[in-house]
Amino acid sequence: MSSTPMDLGNEKSAVDYKEDAESTTSYVYDEAAEKALLRKQDIRIVPLSAAITLLANLDRSNIGNAKILNSETHNDLLSETHMTALQYTIALMVFLIAYALFEVPSNYLLKRLSPSRWIAFLMLIWGALTMGLGGTHTYAEVTVVRFLLGVFEAGVFPGLVYLLTFWYRTEERSVRVAFILASATLAGAFGGAIAYGVGHMNRDMGLSAWRWLFILEGLPSCLSSIFVFFILPDYPETAHWLTEDEKKLAAYRLKDQGSKGSSKAMTWQEAKDTLTDWRLYAHYAIFFGVSPPFSSLAVFTPSIVAGLGFKSLKANLMTVPPYAVAYVVTVLTSWSADRNNSRGLHTGIACLVGAAGFMASALLPADAYASRYGCLIVGAAGSFASIPPPLGWITSNVFTTSAAGLVIALNTSFSAPGQIVGVWIYKADEATKGYPTGHWTNCALLLFSAAGCLGLTMYYRRLNAVLGRQGEVQRYRY
Repeated sequence: MSSTPMDLGNEKSAVDYKEDAESTTSYVYDEAAEKALLRKQDIRIVPLSAAITLLANLDRSNIGNAKILNSETHNDLLSETHMTALQYTIALMVFLIAYALFEVPSNYLLKRLSPSRWIAFLMLIWGALTMGLGGTHTYAEVTVVRFLLGVFEAGVFPGLVYLLTFWYRTEERSVRVAFILASATLAGAFGGAIAYGVGHMNRDMGLSAWRWLFILEGLPSCLSSIFVFFILPDYPETAHWLTEDEKKLAAYRLKDQGSKGSSKAMTWQEAKDTLTDWRLYAHYAIFFGVSPPFSSLAVFTPSIVAGLGFKSLKANLMTVPPYAVAYVVTVLTSWSADRNNSRGLHTGIACLVGAAGFMASALLPADAYASRYGCLIVGAAGSFASIPPPLGWITSNVFTTSAAGLVIALNTSFSAPGQIVGVWIYKADEATKGYPTGHWTNCALLLFSAAGCLGLTMYYRRLNAVLGRQGEVQRYRY
């Protein structure tokens, strides 16, 4: 996952450079040193961030596994809490409402308190809340705990994306975001496999398997928070594991486009400028469109698979292949997007692939189980692959630390209404029909995002052409 500087508008070529105005010491650019620095950063940041995301997604999506776990013996979540399908959907929705409301303040606190402290705190609380779900007995209790879970998980993914802007150049971020986000697909794969195993613990020590599922998947988040507090890096300028020369190289690489750990808090004028920049709302709209497939698959894949002729424990196990394929496709798509500096095009193509999978699922007969299972794999691959490039795209087109933190949080917050749509479209009474409403809705919204990617790409090309004719730097990435 290494990269070298590219000659992209306002990005510098590989040339000699000076440290800072206050220093007279000169340094010569060394490609090998930069690759070594990137490897060092990657080892410290990417696997740990991916593990954090995996745990977060396990703890937010395991409710989908709990819904059908041991349902044939009425030891599932809905039976034992006396929840209806409507109440279950509401419990999913309140999580997303909390998620939307607390993303912006969470990113503000991350910068103010430092990433390692804030994310470790969030992990400890959300892990404890997940374990608490194993002790719920009513719809009200499940709903309250899910709302609180949304409050404390809200800052995790946008916070980790914001963290990357302190360490990597714009053309280096998408593939790393992909490795981190792809952990959500691994969470789906692991979640299905774990649920299959835990399902055999039904009534052990008097607890139903779905309760064990929440307890056993929440505990690792609590324990891992201790390691995150001490190990997760904050900023290059405070990293004790970087040499002084490496810190200077890191600072130089990011001086024209990265976020700074030493930057001041956002001013009202900066906030106003960011909030009134209409092109950013085009990015938000694209992310809104890719969000319903992401959220619906996260919590309804076990139910969708159960509607394909698989039952209970086996339905959980058969959720593994769609997520496994989606992981590979997501990483490869984002790697290509970064390598070719073409995030809009790659997002649009991924959206079209996902839309084709959902469209075929909706058109096929309800009893065409094998074909519809294949379409689920295609739909999942396209849907998950369409998430990381837009995040790299939007951060490459904002140019200050404060703006980056705000737009990342806003981008994810604007996705929340889309995710809320996602929890309503797979209707329980359509299981025998093959969930046509869910498939058609996901297809339509992915096509909407594909069109948005095309339009925004053309707009950025035109802006750069105008800047070029005026002799100015072509600063926009598409």
